[in-house]
Order: sequence, then structure tokens, then C-alpha cells
Amino acid sequence: MSERTIKEWQEAMARGEITAVGLAEYYLERIEQIDPALNSVLELNPEAVAIAAALDVERKEKGPRGPLHGLPLMLKGNIDTADSMTTTAGSLALEGHIAAQDAFLVKRLRDAGAVILGKTNLSEWANFRSTRSSSGWSSQGGQTHNPYALDRNPCGSSSGSGVAVAADLCVAAIGTETDGSIICPAHMNGIVGLKPTVGLVSRSGIIPISHSQDTAGPMARTVADTAVVLEAMIGVDPRDEATLASKEYGTAGFELDADGLREARIGVVRNFCSVDPHADGIMEDSLNILRDLGAIVIDDANIKSDGLWKEAEQEVCYYEFKAGLNAYLRQLEPEAKVHSLADVIAFNEANQEVMMPYFGQEHFLAAQKKGPLTDDSYQKALAECRRFARDEGIDATLSRHHLDALVTLSGEPAWLTDWVNGDHHESSSWSPAAVAGYPSISMPAGYVFGLPVNISFIAGAWQERRLIRLAYAFEQATQVRQPPRYLQTVDFD
Repeated sequence: MSERTIKEWQEAMARGEITAVGLAEYYLERIEQIDPALNSVLELNPEAVAIAAALDVERKEKGPRGPLHGLPLMLKGNIDTADSMTTTAGSLALEGHIAAQDAFLVKRLRDAGAVILGKTNLSEWANFRSTRSSSGWSSQGGQTHNPYALDRNPCGSSSGSGVAVAADLCVAAIGTETDGSIICPAHMNGIVGLKPTVGLVSRSGIIPISHSQDTAGPMARTVADTAVVLEAMIGVDPRDEATLASKEYGTAGFELDADGLREARIGVVRNFCSVDPHADGIMEDSLNILRDLGAIVIDDANIKSDGLWKEAEQEVCYYEFKAGLNAYLRQLEPEAKVHSLADVIAFNEANQEVMMPYFGQEHFLAAQKKGPLTDDSYQKALAECRRFARDEGIDATLSRHHLDALVTLSGEPAWLTDWVNGDHHESSSWSPAAVAGYPSISMPAGYVFGLPVNISFIAGAWQERRLIRLAYAFEQATQVRQPPRYLQTVDFD
């Protein structure tokens, strides 16, 4: 039964081969058997089977609500649920915290009939604590491992979501991204990850980093499943003003066309290639496939402003993190251990052996020094980010070559997990779209010594439909994804 798609599970349910209860129990058993080696799950929902049972009754009496009816999904551990599960961002500072209400996206998924099976491990505080962090490590959950080679890193911060999907511990999962936290773990775990335009999916009820860059997005094993989950999440939320801009977007569904690349003008962003000779070979093969599928490939469509936003982005994130986290923590129950960023810093210092055994909290300390969002330095940095990433970045590149989308390597093959030196990023292909607040999608393209390598399509604001069409066409022509083998280390033979 492993690795079935959303459509296949729904067909099996319609034939009476399996129920929502049976499916929930199937995945719970897989988690019990497989996850001890992966450490991707923070906690399970004790109500999952009961919720599935109620959905089985509803299906029998009224029919399914839609394609997610009765299907188990996982949520990243920084997304609020008003149930028996906690929301901690992986930090023991928030141990025991149960949210007062569901995040808006969680309500949307529940309304669509999804069963929230549990929460996934993540890089603590969505990887915005230290400059020397190891992606996938949290004080609550420990280190998450890459299922293709257990000594390799899963990338972050949506590490557990990426690993749980790759290992088929759920039908799909929700990740969040500020800069790379959906795209990178999708790439290193060989699955599909879509980072939407900021504002397409509500952020209310998600522990924040940067309101100008934060978004949640779907992570799944196929483009079609990714599209189904994304459609269920979309909606205007009064608690998140950014979603008002998505009102015209609608939810009419996504076009899944195997011929979707024909005559599409695709620009190759070489800025993020040449990170690994084997991965570069996969990129060249992918470009040839695009041409074979009828795409017009424009080479060397580099983003000329790449990296010019780096210092400004960090400044923006420090300001917005302090403001956003303080606002979130102020609403916690009175008995909570922390109610401000200053409290979290003090908690970490007081509990260094368990909170900071491998790396510190440099980002926290830098953010705490920042003033209000009215500061001129913040306003200037935000304007620079938008100018370099949007006006002179993605928008300029698309316009200069009259492109439908950009394509590039998602990154290098997974590095060895390293608690001494931290992560070993050679590429940051996800940064342009992240800083611009624009959409991108990463999907499997090949393997290097058994480690996944993805490519990414990037487009302008609100172009998710276009990206899904392009990605689906590439996926249908290639079908390269292979399930993980849970090797202790890479098999170079």
C-alpha cells in the first residue's frame, strides 16, 4: 500500500478497500516501525483515529467532502492546533503550550476533511536561533535524519515534514518557509515542495520569523498531491492582512497538463549551478528534457542582483522576528515559561546543557537589540530587499527575456550532519523567491550516489498555477523519484 497518491487513496476508499480509520492506523504503524531511525515526528495526535472514524461515518452518510477526506496529514511543529497537541517550534521553552485556536490553514484542512495525524520535528525556532545551527535539530525533538542516508542532513527548517513525506509516514505535510525552509528539505529528501506567494496562504497561528517573507506551503510526493493540498489551504483570513491580496486568486483548481511545458519560455538561472559536478549533470539532463517537451529554454538568464539583498534581509528578519515573536508570546497562557524574546533568551541561558549543547543563539541576541518597526534602518532595509529581489531581481529577469518562469538547481546533494561546524550550504537557490515573497516549486530530477537532487521553477507573484503546470509536465515526463532505502551512510558503489 505504500506511496499511494491522494487520488489512489480516495479510489481505494470509494471501493471499500480501506477506511479512514484503517488508513490512520496504517500510517501510525509505519511511524512506529520507521520513525525511530528518522526522528521526524515530534508528537502524534491522540484524537486522530477518532477523527477518522467520524469522517468514515460522514462519508457513508453524505459522501466525501473532497479529495482530502479522511487522509492523514502532518503539520510542522510551529503551526497552532487547538487540540491535544502542543505547538513548540521544537523548543523546550514552549513545552506544554497548547494553542487557543487552530491556525487558519489548519481549519481549512480540517474543513476539507483531512486528519491531522501529528506534528513534525523542525530546526528549532524554524532555524532562526543560531548562525551555526544543524538543520533538523531541536531541543524538544533532537536531530532529524535524512532517509536516503541517515548520517546526512535533511535540511531545514521543515526537516521533519520533508522526511515524513519522503518516508511515506503521511499522505502529505505542511512546511513553512522564510528563506529555504520548504524548498531545501523538499530537495534533500527527494519530494515536491511548493513555497507560495506571501499572502496566498494565511500565516495566523504560525510562530513567526518575518511577516514580509513567512509562508506555509505543501510538501508531497507528487505535483498533483501538492496542488490538492495547496488548494485546500488557500483562503482570505481576517487575522492575516496579507491574504486580502489573494482575494482575486480564487480556488478554481490547478491545471495538470502533461503538455504544460510546450512553448513555455524558461530562463536558466546559472547563479545556483556549479555547486556539484554530478548535480550539474542532472541539471543539463533536465534542460534537455525541457527542450524535448517543447519549452523554449533561454540560457544564462541570471538574476543579476543576486545576493545584494543579503545584509538587508538579515536586518529585516531581526526586526520582524522580535516584533512578531513578542506579539505571539504575549498571547500565551499566564503559566507559560516565556512571554517574550527576552524570556526565551534567558531560558536558553539558564538551561544551556539541554538548550544549547551544540550551538548558541546569536540570531536571538541580535534581534533583541533591534528597535520598533518604525525605525528608519528597518524601513530602508525592507525597501532594499524588495528592490533587489523583486524589481531588479526576479521581475527584471523575467521581463528582460520575456519568460514564463525561471529554472535552476534546487541545491547540492545532502551534506553530512555536523554538530561541530553546522550546516554546509553551497547554494541558496531559494533566496530570490523567498526575499521577493514570490512562489517557487522544487521537484525530483535525479540522484547523486543515491542522494536526491531537485530542480526548482520560480515565477512572479501569484503564478502558482503556472508553476504547477510546468512542474507537472516535467514530473510526468521523468518519473525519477525513488523511495528512500534508509542506509546508514551513502553507498558509493
